[in-house]
Amino acid sequence: MSAEPATTEPAESAQYSPQSIEAAAQSFWRDTRAFEVTELADKPKYFCLSMLPYPSGALHMGHVRNYTIGDVISRYKRMTGHNVLQPMGWDAFGLPAENAAIKNKTAPATWTYANIEHMRGQLQSLGYAIDWSREFATCRPDYYVHEQRMFTRLMKKGLVYRRNSVVNWDPVDQTVLANEQVIDGRGWRSGAIVEKREIPQWFLKITAYAQELLDGLDTLPGWPDSVKTMQRNWIGRSEGLEIQFRVDGEAEPLTVYTTRPDTLMGVTFISIAGEHPLARKAAESNPELAAFLAELRQGGVSEAELETQEKRGMATGLWAIHPVTGEDVPIYVANFVLMGYGTGAVMAVPAHDQRDAEFAKAYGLPVKPVIVSPAVRDALAEIASHLKDHDDPMAVALGAHAPVDVVEIDAAVAVVREYFERIEQGVAHTERGLLINSGEYDGLDFDGALDALAARFEAEGKGARKVNFRLRDWGVSRQRYWGCPIPVIYCPKCDAVPVPEDQLPVLLPEDVQDAFAAGVVLSPIKADPEWRKTTCPHCGGPAERETDTFDTFMESSWYYARYTSPGAADMVDDRAKYWTPVDQYIGGIEHAILHLLYFRFYHKLLRDEGLVASDEPAVNLLCQGMVIAETFYRDNADGSKDWINPADVEIERDDKGRIVGAKSKSDGAPVKIGAVEKMSKSKNNGVDPQAMVDRFGADTVRLFSMFAAPPEQSLEWNEAGVEGMSRFLRRFWREVTTHAAQPDHPEVDVAALNAAQKTMRRQLHEAIQKVGDDYGRRYSFNTAIAALMELLNHVSKFDDMSEQGRAVRHETLQTMVLLLNPVTPHICHRLWQVLGNAETLLEDVPFPQADSAALVRDAVTLAVQVNGKLRGTIEIGVQTPKDEIEALALAEPNVLRFMEGMAVKKIIVVPGKIVNIVAG
Repeated sequence: MSAEPATTEPAESAQYSPQSIEAAAQSFWRDTRAFEVTELADKPKYFCLSMLPYPSGALHMGHVRNYTIGDVISRYKRMTGHNVLQPMGWDAFGLPAENAAIKNKTAPATWTYANIEHMRGQLQSLGYAIDWSREFATCRPDYYVHEQRMFTRLMKKGLVYRRNSVVNWDPVDQTVLANEQVIDGRGWRSGAIVEKREIPQWFLKITAYAQELLDGLDTLPGWPDSVKTMQRNWIGRSEGLEIQFRVDGEAEPLTVYTTRPDTLMGVTFISIAGEHPLARKAAESNPELAAFLAELRQGGVSEAELETQEKRGMATGLWAIHPVTGEDVPIYVANFVLMGYGTGAVMAVPAHDQRDAEFAKAYGLPVKPVIVSPAVRDALAEIASHLKDHDDPMAVALGAHAPVDVVEIDAAVAVVREYFERIEQGVAHTERGLLINSGEYDGLDFDGALDALAARFEAEGKGARKVNFRLRDWGVSRQRYWGCPIPVIYCPKCDAVPVPEDQLPVLLPEDVQDAFAAGVVLSPIKADPEWRKTTCPHCGGPAERETDTFDTFMESSWYYARYTSPGAADMVDDRAKYWTPVDQYIGGIEHAILHLLYFRFYHKLLRDEGLVASDEPAVNLLCQGMVIAETFYRDNADGSKDWINPADVEIERDDKGRIVGAKSKSDGAPVKIGAVEKMSKSKNNGVDPQAMVDRFGADTVRLFSMFAAPPEQSLEWNEAGVEGMSRFLRRFWREVTTHAAQPDHPEVDVAALNAAQKTMRRQLHEAIQKVGDDYGRRYSFNTAIAALMELLNHVSKFDDMSEQGRAVRHETLQTMVLLLNPVTPHICHRLWQVLGNAETLLEDVPFPQADSAALVRDAVTLAVQVNGKLRGTIEIGVQTPKDEIEALALAEPNVLRFMEGMAVKKIIVVPGKIVNIVAG
């Protein structure tokens, strides 16, 4: 029998005050250095890493979601007995800092270090279990010295080289852009029209690892398939032939690579890049061609741009000799051929390549079909067999000749005619098939043609089989100031030589305030002859330093390893072999190709230097979804939109939470409701995390960011949802503090529990089982939180104040503190103390384990249907016989009411689930 609730005042204030609670918890963690870790032999290690932030000046909600996911995993793993490393650093070099410094007339270092200070405080205010003793900024010399040392070692191993390269040049930002940074022909940051330029660039030979990078994807079951597919496509392994075409009047042959050697007999022209040596030579005596080549230097060099732009070209006046037929083949410069891909020359087969088809149609070039499907080949054979006296079955099919009676082969003629009509209309036949119009190779399939042509060209010395990759070597040079100096010296006698290791680091001067105050655009180190002056380490003569700096992907490709070895004299030490590979890596899928590919490549470089012992840098990868939010705007007179931040809008919602109206808080006038989109500055729909923390507390913000959506899906920011999470934490606080005020907290005596107490305990242990699985295996944090909300509802209704009732309640609430701790650590830290536990680190308390005996049900609830419609429920013992179940179902009052006047025809009992009564 339930006792009356006690009226004793709670030991803790009934008012939940997140600000004071969170400040106290953070102070405790800081003073006890709670999350600093060392290598331990008696615990399994767990390296949980979220992608390091760029110090832009303020956290955004994407950061909060990313780092909260990592923190939930880290805290849970620590509670399950792991030695957990969760570090943090700053991806501090790069063009955004330099542009901001120009805008604000300050030095990039000053701007960057101030931002780091501010953002560190924001991260700490969210209570992340970070080992701050390992913190670094990639712009510090004690970080980038190791990067410079590795580069010089790679130079000596032949994995670094310098050559002229055609690049995307942003004329406003004055730097090279990666293909992915060119959007619709414009720089992703400046918006300037991108130009093609040929400039000297330093490259890392990532292509030397192309096959290993490809094969390694099969060893990563913990990575999303979408990321692995994108990397496979980017690496782009293909097998084909490299074929040489002699060029009239030229000593050197023109080499092309093709994955479709079966189409060789259909070549009607050759396309070359504007930067190809043959194009330049031809332009020397052709002003019109020279002007065209100059025009081609405008625009980017990304494949996406080249695929979508209008196909344009110009004849060079040069002719290649077909290596099989000996026919003359014209050579054209084409705007869709890149010098950096393959050999810069493409054999054009317009019947079987859509890009070539569009070009041929634009310039009136011939189209020669040489590949047909088996169905077309069979149709041609049928026509030939029927018209034995006719030499050209294709001519018959196409109507060039009209025999008196072709009725019997009408179907075959239709098949052939449709095939050729599509090609005449400019639709290339790109599928593999059987060869026609190919002389001695007629009838061969792709493999047969590849084998035959490879044997021929290898014997003649005109070509060979070759594996090719779409992947290009990694260009690491950037022409701006705020980056790691490339450790190379240029000597008039010795050429480019690496800076000796004992002279590293090559320091980037940070005191450039005057230059940036003057609105500098050019790099200060390029403009400073004194900085460039040095001595050649080989001959001792005068020399100059390289003034290009590294692409910032260099810093972010090995940072994870540096976390393992703070203070190490080399890049890493033996501690890296303990901590690596990363057990869980977390970051956006937008990094799938660039960062994550370089990340994998650099790890292999570290491995080959003996610095790490694994082949891959991360075992598991989680790509979190975007944070999206509502947008609001007003139309301007010029047709543009004035975007209004959601914080400045008063929203009216219906009873289902949908927005039905909005008005500006400043003037009360209506505003228009836009789409729900990714939080961005351009749509002014970002929500300031710090404002939310100040208003609701860090635990509420963390809880909402984990509850609103599964990690891999987009999260829609909803302030009403945030308020709901705040209410849940206040309820939880009241339940625990009210219970803690009771005079004693007895132990549960399982043998003495009544049915209601057993039910409450079963609900607790079901929650333990589900939450542990959701945290540890499924990473389904939203469903874990939902289970805990349901458990709080159960315990709120459990008003049994008997001795064993209080014991069950104590077990439930104390366990809930442990279960919620990974998500809301501040409130749990305090409530753990309120419940009478010593002031210990909650993460060191083992995660609860479900009691299998408590999970056994003494009773089950069955739904009762009448003619398929739910009419009631009954509670029965698990061993209740079928006839008693039927009797109880028929006696249920609501069932009786709906069966009035009907007779029972049949009763179907599905054990443990449902009773269906068929009546009429």
